[in-house]
This record gives sequence, structure tokens and C-alpha cells, in this order.
Amino acid sequence: MAEREDWDLRPRSSIWLAAGPWATVLDALAARFPAVGRERWADRFARGLVRGEDGVPVAADAPHRDGRRVWYWREVADEPSMPVAVRVLHADADLVVADKPAYLPVAPAGGWVRETLVARLMSDLRLATLVPLHRIDRATAGVVLLSANPATRSRYQALFREQRIRKRYEAVAPPLPGTAFPLTYRSRLVSGEPFFRVREAAGEPNSETLIEVMERGVALWRYSLEPLTGRKHQLRVHMAALGAPILNDRYYPVLSGRHDDDYERPLALLARALEFVDPFSGTRRRFESQQGLPPLHES
Repeated sequence: MAEREDWDLRPRSSIWLAAGPWATVLDALAARFPAVGRERWADRFARGLVRGEDGVPVAADAPHRDGRRVWYWREVADEPSMPVAVRVLHADADLVVADKPAYLPVAPAGGWVRETLVARLMSDLRLATLVPLHRIDRATAGVVLLSANPATRSRYQALFREQRIRKRYEAVAPPLPGTAFPLTYRSRLVSGEPFFRVREAAGEPNSETLIEVMERGVALWRYSLEPLTGRKHQLRVHMAALGAPILNDRYYPVLSGRHDDDYERPLALLARALEFVDPFSGTRRRFESQQGLPPLHES
């Protein structure tokens, strides 16, 4: 039973096996994911990390069958450990609210599987049903809302889809003394180069941010940012476009050559608060990060 529980507490992926000339499930998966390699797939089978819809491990020599669904746990070789801690701000039968540290991804992607917010919380809370309701950038710290109950999940997802969640961020960036605040900034955001960046383009705006000044220093100001849309890197691109790139941003306005995570100088962007009317109780709920940003005298 412990083995099954451990499996259930890992973020998993599934695939429906397509028709093909393969004799076994191992053959089909090795062909579908050649970058993983046949030997690594065989090792996953041997450790029970490929399973059927019933949760029972699938044998490497199990016959391939068109339309069969199998679940597997994706692994990353030599995934580094992150020296950061996750704080749980709230947990009930429906929702878990976490205060994510900078650099920890919300969900498995790319080179991160084990060192993600979802994987850590699944393990710490022994909660297999945990699913993030939204995401924030890996470099951004702050409040993340997760669903713990599949039966109520769609109602909370609708809050984000219908823009009925108020999200407030804080950032430290250079002054904009010639700008009148509060300011609503709009622009059209499209995919940039490399693939993980975003750029502004001509055309109908598809992103909107309300910007206010919270505190004025000499070399730096503290801003309140409220995204009225939810585009990738929206706040970072908007601030850079205004001439006030967020402190320690290595993507905007210019891509930095540094690639290692700098825990001493993280991106000065914090998802400070989430506020919404609960779709079940009708009460207004607000969750606020307990993390801080650099003081304004730092540069």
C-alpha cells in the first residue's frame, strides 16, 4: 500500500497509446519519446513507474494495444535541489494557498519535476489531488491558489477564466517621475525570441495593467501592479516598456547572459495578494503573501 501511496503523491502524466507496429508497451513508449531512451524507460517499468488506469504497474513486455492509456512519472536526471522553503498560508477541503519562493516552478516543466511547488505540496500535505488553479513565473514569488477537491475545482477555475479574481503584485523598479499615476498601461503582447520571452507588437491591445506608486525612493520606487489580463510576463514587459524594468530582471528589457539562479538577488516582483468572492459560500476571501521585497535604498 505504501508503494501505491508514494506513486499517487507524485505529479504524473498520461498518454493514450496510438496504433502502430509495436509489440509491447515499452516499444511504444520508447518510440514516442526517443529523447528519454529505451534503457531509461525499461528502468521506469522495472521500478513500477509506468501504470495502467487502475494504478497497477504495467510490465515492460505487456502487449501494446491501440487506445490503451498509461500513466507515468516523468523524471529529470540530476535535478538540483532548491534551497528554498514553501509556506502554506491556508488549507481546507477545497483550496490550498501557498506562498511560493522565487525560482521554484509552480508545476513540472522542462528540467523541473521534483523541485516544483505542486510536487512539494503533494508530498508535504499527503494530498494526491492537488492541482494549481493558476501559475506565476518561476522567478516570481508570492501567492498561488491550488485546488484540492476535484468536485469543486471547475467553479474555482471559472473565477480565473472569467476574471473574477483580483490579483495584486508589488515590484521594485526605477522611478518614473514624469508619469502620472495611477496609470493603466495597455499593449499587444506576442511571442518573442528566444521562445521563453515576450515582446510588444503593433495591433489591438491584449494586455492591461493598472500601475500605482506605493513608495518613492531616490534610485528606486515601489509599485503596485494589478494585471487586468493574464498574459505571460505581462508585468515585466509593461514595466520595461515604460522605462522602469523590474529590479534584477534578467529577461527584460535585455536578455542577460547569466543563467544560474541568484538567490541573493531575485526578481523584485511579488504576487502580494489574491482576493475573490467564494463561489460556494459567497464570502469574500483574501490571501496575502508574507514575503518582502528589497528596501528602496538597494540598487
